Amino acid sequence: MKQDRFLTGILIGIGTLILLALVLFFTRQDKKEYLVEKSPYAATYNYVLAVTKEDYKTAYTYLADKDNKPTYDQFRQSFFSGNVSTNNVGVNVGASEVNGDDAFVELTLVYSSSDPFSGGYNNTDRAQLVKQNGEWKLIYMPYNFWAYDWYQEPIKP
Repeated sequence: MKQDRFLTGILIGIGTLILLALVLFFTRQDKKEYLVEKSPYAATYNYVLAVTKEDYKTAYTYLADKDNKPTYDQFRQSFFSGNVSTNNVGVNVGASEVNGDDAFVELTLVYSSSDPFSGGYNNTDRAQLVKQNGEWKLIYMPYNFWAYDWYQEPIKP
């Protein structure tokens, strides 16, 4: 009889812990918000956030108006076709370096592992921005967030 109560107590304790873990998981979801400041860091952060939220209209507003800028449809199609894919990568936006109307923002790309027995890996890269009409706009991002043919002159046969 004592063993049954002891076992019941253990099961109730485990159930309580599971319920608490589920409540914490669903109530503490990380709700990321767009930054309102006008800095290279904020522009890069907002672009990455928009892309990961699949908010392509907002992400497109962070692209610089330069020669050979992709149209919105080309931009969006790059994500739908898999030419640009953020599925297996996270990014940490780091410090920015401003030089007049040009800026660089350090990025750490965190790639997930493809199997359960190895860890992921990190890669550092930089985003490049220019100041246009008082706002910072992107002209380059690493591969997982940028297609190779954006801002490139089309190949003529």
